[in-house]
Amino acid sequence: MTTITLRIKVKPGSRVASLEQRIDGTWQAKVKAPPVDGKANAELVELIAEHFKCRKSGVLIRSGASGRDKLVKVEV
Repeated sequence: MTTITLRIKVKPGSRVASLEQRIDGTWQAKVKAPPVDGKANAELVELIAEHFKCRKSGVLIRSGASGRDKLVKVEV
């Protein structure tokens, strides 16, 4: 099992959920959920798990849980 760490900038409250890599190697995540009661983080975990085809339990927000810039560990 391989572990990767992603640097992600999250934009909550978007119309469409998406996850895309930028030219500089960081990721941009757009989630529909508002940043209230961890809803945006939960949707982000689902989005990452779906994109990398892994389980949600394999996605861990290492830092930035309360901010827009996050470090996320993914077990692929």
